[in-house]
Amino acid sequence: MNSSAVANLFASQTIAPGSWPTILFSILLAFAVGLAVAWVYRANFRGVMYSSNFSLTLVLMTLITTPVVMCIRDSIQLSMGMVGALSIVRFRTAVKDPLDTAYMFWALTMGILLGAGQFFLTGLTVAAIAILISLVSRMQTRKLNSYLLVLRMSDAAERAAAQVINTVKFQRLRTKTVQQGAIEATYEVRLEKTDALLKRLTDIPGVQDATLVVYTGEGA
Repeated sequence: MNSSAVANLFASQTIAPGSWPTILFSILLAFAVGLAVAWVYRANFRGVMYSSNFSLTLVLMTLITTPVVMCIRDSIQLSMGMVGALSIVRFRTAVKDPLDTAYMFWALTMGILLGAGQFFLTGLTVAAIAILISLVSRMQTRKLNSYLLVLRMSDAAERAAAQVINTVKFQRLRTKTVQQGAIEATYEVRLEKTDALLKRLTDIPGVQDATLVVYTGEGA
């Protein structure tokens, strides 16, 4: 491609003066939509450790995708170049929670819709997905919470502790380690109230300690 062809290509991509308000409006709306997605993520987060960096990533993904789509939607040359550039990109960061991937696709989709000028569809999609996620999240919180119960006890206390644990409607032995008369056992349990179970276990002679850890299901 000679210099005149390159000059013509860039000249054809000149932004018309009348399009500046639309560009600014799209970017500002992308920022607002990204904040909405991040807020829904934070409000419905049910994991162990909340990441503010991931929320910021959702906002940035919406902001970055919007101008990219605005640039390539009317240009075949830029579209082909963007496909070639993205084909060599490799993301190395592992996503631990599959739900985080859904939020990332949500943010990307909002950026694509805004870049394509589909403002009404963007608002409708954001509202619909936010409502559905909130409803599903509220339904899940009504269920019994899952915990990992870690017990350290003597051999003599094992039988009494097992009888107490068997009173829990849902309980499952995960691991059990025996060392010189001492036992360490881990159970998966689902409880509504935790204090009563812990008190019953610690009142058993020979139980050194009982620990409950919030269990989210990763690695199950």
